[in-house]
Amino acid sequence: MSNTSFWQRIGLHDWFLKKEATVTREQVPVLTPDDVYKYIIEKFKESIGQLSFANRIVFFHEFIICFNPEDYNGFMANKKGIFGLIIHESVNQFYTILKGYRAQGKTVQPSSNKWVFRFVSHPDYPRGDKSFIGKLLPGNAQQKEENLRVTYIPRQTGIAQTFDINPDILDGFTFYSEGYYEVTYREDLVVDEGNITNTEPAVLARLETIVPDKEYAGKKIEYLMKDEEITVSGKDEQRTGTNIFRIPSDWVNSPHLQIRHNQQDNKFQLASFGEKTVLNEQEVAACEPGKPTWVELPVNSRIVLNGIVGINIFKA
Repeated sequence: MSNTSFWQRIGLHDWFLKKEATVTREQVPVLTPDDVYKYIIEKFKESIGQLSFANRIVFFHEFIICFNPEDYNGFMANKKGIFGLIIHESVNQFYTILKGYRAQGKTVQPSSNKWVFRFVSHPDYPRGDKSFIGKLLPGNAQQKEENLRVTYIPRQTGIAQTFDINPDILDGFTFYSEGYYEVTYREDLVVDEGNITNTEPAVLARLETIVPDKEYAGKKIEYLMKDEEITVSGKDEQRTGTNIFRIPSDWVNSPHLQIRHNQQDNKFQLASFGEKTVLNEQEVAACEPGKPTWVELPVNSRIVLNGIVGINIFKA
C-alpha cells in the first residue's frame, strides 16, 4: 500500500493539477446508460484497430469500465439491472461489427470463449469521469510483468488519455459482485438472449483496517469477504487466495483469526489464534488453529489485534 493517490502512482498527478487551474468548474452532467454503451462500443472498435494484423481480426474479450463511486451507486440505486441490458446491446453490436469483417473475407476467430464485463469504481475518480481497461483473455491469467492499457476520460476536458499501468494498481479499484457479467462467445455471431450471467461470488462482508506500520501509516486497507470461511493473517503469511486477508503488519500473528459465515442464520463467527484479540471490548480466548473455538461476530463490530491493529466488519 502507498499514501500516494492513484494518479500519482501512474504519473498523471501534476497533469491534473495544471488542468484544474484553467478549467472552469461546472455542474457535472449525469452519466447515462447511452454514455456507457457508446463508450464500450468505441473501445471495442479501438481494440480491433490496435490488435488486428494481416487478415486476422483481433479484439478484447474483457472490458473493465470504471466510474466514480457515486456515479456507480447512482446506476445501482436508480437503474438496477441496466448494466445487463447495456451488455446485451453491446455484444449485439460487437457481432454486427464482426459480421462486417467476416463478410470482407477477414478471419474472425476469438482469443477466448467468452466476453467478460466488469463495472467498477475508484475513489480518485471525480464525478462524471470514466476509464476503460481491456484484456484479450478474461480472468486473472494476466502475466505479472505485463502492463495493462487504460484509457481515461476526465469529464472536465473530455480528452482521452491512454497509458500503461501495472496490474498491481488494480488493487485500488473496487470490484462489485453485481457489476460482473459473463457472456459465452457465439461463433455464429448471434446474441443468446438468456446467456448473460452474473457469476461473480457475492460479497458477504467488508473488512477494513488501518495499520500502524510506517509504510502504511494512515492508509486504509479494505478486504471483501467472498468465501464462507476466511483467515486473517499477518505480515509473515505465505499463503495466497481469496480466503486469506493478509494484513502487512508485524502486530498481527500468522494466522491470527478465522472468520466464517453461517448461511442458515446469516450470521458470522470468529475464532482467535493470536496472542490477544478483543471483540467489542471483550477479550476472546485463544485456541489452536486446528481446533477453533467459535464466538458470534456481529456485523458493525470492532476487533482489536494485540492492542494495536483495529479491524471493522460491515455487512456487504
